[in-house]
Amino acid sequence: MVGRMTAPIRRVAVLGAGVMGSGIAAHCANAGIPVVLLDIVPPKGGPRNAFADGALDKLKKSKPAAFMHARNAILIQTGNLEDDLEKTKDCDLIIEAIIERLDIKQALFERLEKLNDPDTIVASNTSGLRIVDMVQGRSDQFKKNFMITHFFNPPRYMKLLELVAGPDTSAEAKQRVEGFGREVLGKGIVWAKDTPNFIGNRIGLQSMMTTIHLMIERGLTPEDVDSITGIAMAHPKSATFRTADVVGLDTVGHVASNCYNTLTTDEDREVFKTPAYITTMIEKGILGDKTKGGFYKKAGDGLMTLDPKTGEYRGKGGDAEIAKATKSVAKTEDPRERVKKLVATPGPVGDFAWTVLSRSLAYAARRIPEITESIEAIDNAMKWGYGWELGPFETWDALGFAETYDRMKKDGVALPAWVDNMKAAKVASFYADTKIWEPQRGDVAARQLDPREASFEVLRKGGAPVLKNSGAEAWDLGDGILGLTYKTKANSIDADVIKILHDATARAEREFRGMVIWNQGEFFSVGANLFAVVVAAGQKQWDQLREMVRGYQYATQRMKYSTVPIVAAPYNMTLGGGLELCWGCDAVQAAAETYSGLVEVGVGLIPGGAGTMNMLWRSLEAVPEGVDVDTYAFVTQTFKNIALAKVATSAEEAKAFGYFRPTDGVSFDRARQLHETKQRAMGLANAGYHPPAPRAYKLPGESGIATIKMMVNTLVAGGYASEHDAKIAMKLATVLCGGSSGGTHAVTEDEMLELEREAFVSLCGEPLSQARMQYMLQNNKPLRN
Repeated sequence: MVGRMTAPIRRVAVLGAGVMGSGIAAHCANAGIPVVLLDIVPPKGGPRNAFADGALDKLKKSKPAAFMHARNAILIQTGNLEDDLEKTKDCDLIIEAIIERLDIKQALFERLEKLNDPDTIVASNTSGLRIVDMVQGRSDQFKKNFMITHFFNPPRYMKLLELVAGPDTSAEAKQRVEGFGREVLGKGIVWAKDTPNFIGNRIGLQSMMTTIHLMIERGLTPEDVDSITGIAMAHPKSATFRTADVVGLDTVGHVASNCYNTLTTDEDREVFKTPAYITTMIEKGILGDKTKGGFYKKAGDGLMTLDPKTGEYRGKGGDAEIAKATKSVAKTEDPRERVKKLVATPGPVGDFAWTVLSRSLAYAARRIPEITESIEAIDNAMKWGYGWELGPFETWDALGFAETYDRMKKDGVALPAWVDNMKAAKVASFYADTKIWEPQRGDVAARQLDPREASFEVLRKGGAPVLKNSGAEAWDLGDGILGLTYKTKANSIDADVIKILHDATARAEREFRGMVIWNQGEFFSVGANLFAVVVAAGQKQWDQLREMVRGYQYATQRMKYSTVPIVAAPYNMTLGGGLELCWGCDAVQAAAETYSGLVEVGVGLIPGGAGTMNMLWRSLEAVPEGVDVDTYAFVTQTFKNIALAKVATSAEEAKAFGYFRPTDGVSFDRARQLHETKQRAMGLANAGYHPPAPRAYKLPGESGIATIKMMVNTLVAGGYASEHDAKIAMKLATVLCGGSSGGTHAVTEDEMLELEREAFVSLCGEPLSQARMQYMLQNNKPLRN
């Protein structure tokens, strides 16, 4: 019989239904794990489960969405800590997320120990209390199965999960929780020592507070600082002050105060002291987004900024030269080159950036071995918990280890002995491919890398791609799998991409067992490159435009009926032609955070890459043969999805919408998505793959077109749609209904594609559609009526 400590975690209890606790519960539900969510009984009376029930209601309405699909809420069972604590008896893992009061936590743990199986793992989401204090008075067995699981908010979206073991935590408990976090929840695991605020918040807050204090010293504005410490520094766009608004000034103040009060021997203790103007903001309830105003506040279509000197809001400010310089730096794609350019920028931009970075990098170095013994743990914590593109030591490497060391020494920045030893050993960088410097050993060592996280660059074989043009490359990924990856801006689809889709499919059929489509960059694909469409339409080159559309239609069809399996790996924005590409594949291995939909109506068009047909065909493919089904219901739902540009906000929601199949895979950790995509392609090939047969369906035809027209006319009459919207809608309806004769016979795919092609080209000739496309190109967003 398998022991419980080696069995998978199948049921979780979360005690405390606040923002953090309820978010953890929601993400466990996203992973298919049943959850018991308990909170206190309301002290002022009312329903006894009101707090937990209210938290669940908030989760259902939260933006950004806590659930990957609203139906996941059914996995959460609510209750209260007085009546329902026994419900935790069937749980493998209990996560405590109640108020940060030591006495209350200790009392709860005492109750849990009496109720639960000795092998139940109990974990606290605390960020300020020590394990030895929380488990005081508990049995040795309880201590063996106790640890800290520190999630970052919001749990669905933040990859970091800091784990902290106590002196008595067993290896089995650590392994079980780490496996659950990594394999089930898709988290990036960082083991931290039991010190105040662990790794992420300790390093992140020091950097943020250093920046905030330095702004006053240098006489800069929040706008100046955010332009320097955002994308230009390889940090999130929200930078410093916008991040504080999102997190909440009260939260920032609480974490900073905890550091200041507990880190009495920290050489940077004064850095954590909250400036007077921020303390005043907190006292006045100016807390950021949650109070509709913090450092920034919306005013009409613009933003106002709180002036730290006066405490009053003013119009947009900042130094124009600083904004110009940082904007130029931010255009550099490689984050390593970007941060290097930032520090090298003459004047206040480079000076401010260097001061912030030198102090924060040195502080991170000085925290080893206090908070962790691992360089990589610190880097991962900052990338996964704070959204930095480069961790502190990766940033140091980008600036040049020796050069940065020498400049720090010249500036009097204190560095720990292990960094001096590294310099004396003439080591060029913290990282060197699969090697890393280990401070405690004083030598380089092999990195502990998960082979499932191998990058495209690591997997590809040979010194050159199998196929290449300016739009994409196809590489041998080993094991008989060809890997196609785009090289265009935002992975958009142009003539070169279309050509290589045809060529790569043909090459895969001849020389490989399968193919994967794997893109890199921020988006999987934002769809078609509109520039070529606008140029052709503007010059009335209708035949050329028709052939362009036909080329992409039959590229997706070519893939769809390939003799080898093709698997796409969508993630983030997978829009328009990007989603159409997925429908040309046999299977999808989507990142959990994939945002997909056909959004062409936003630029006055309908889908033109076989998407109109394939969305409808996907909805009909599950109908058993012989069932006399009214296809109008399927047509109208597909019509709504396209006409309303309905975007699925997760891979699971895409399955519910019919954009992905129920059998398609979902990767909770994007780092493993390439491996999982390749495995899916290999699995299809190994299972004796055969391509599907083309389908034909009898569609509503003329009667369906007439019915949709009545609906559209009603919307126009009520002022909910414009005449141009109606024209687009009726073109779409005509295609989906199989043309006027669609009800007289089973409409073939070629017939559907011709209808789609002609509708697309005709709309390109509409002046309003051309205006929308021009606006989109100039402003990177669709024009609304």
